[in-house]
Amino acid sequence: MFGISDSDLTALWITLKLAVISTSLLMVLCAPLAWWLAHTRWRGKVMIEALVAMPLVLPPTVMGFYLLVLLGPRGAVGGFLEDIGVGHLAFTFTGLVIGSMIYSLPFVVQPLQNAFAATGGRVLETAATLRAGPMDRFFTVVLPLARRGILTAAVLSFAHTLGEFGVILMIGGNIPGQTQVASIAIYDHVEAMDYASAHALSLLLVALAFILLMSVYGLNRRFKVVGVA
Repeated sequence: MFGISDSDLTALWITLKLAVISTSLLMVLCAPLAWWLAHTRWRGKVMIEALVAMPLVLPPTVMGFYLLVLLGPRGAVGGFLEDIGVGHLAFTFTGLVIGSMIYSLPFVVQPLQNAFAATGGRVLETAATLRAGPMDRFFTVVLPLARRGILTAAVLSFAHTLGEFGVILMIGGNIPGQTQVASIAIYDHVEAMDYASAHALSLLLVALAFILLMSVYGLNRRFKVVGVA
């Protein structure tokens, strides 16, 4: 299809599956952290924010190397899993998901934190006076007001996962049909000087990323910004 081989389609499928799973898990697991960062007055908050932002400045190969050490058969996590018979996570799809989640962490936490920071105050106090419980206030007040940030976080995480290379290569290797994602398949084509295949797969990723970002900007313009004191 469009000059894309079956192996490239498999790599693309693994990439999309990885993006969907890692983004879904990040959105669920990072929401409490983002809410806490948005509203806490703890002085040590800056340390947590710096840790969350670390993937933005660290070389992907550095992060991938330490993840490989941690999740490999002799690592703290991988070694423990080996001992209990589960098996280490290096060069597995599960390892890819963990690596992608850590690498995309700031792309989810920061938009959510900004969105949650914009909510609260009088709106939540008003809802509380109307006897809305914490869960009611979160689902009927916070989530609708923070939908722009939620949408942005989800799409940024998804699009960022599509282009991951260094972390994925280190923690997942390059196993066709298992851990070979689209970015690594493109690299393999270039190494083999098969530019036509690299071009076809790259163009598909470019189109997908453009559609995702255009959707974000279009939906963000549609949603009204709600000012909340």
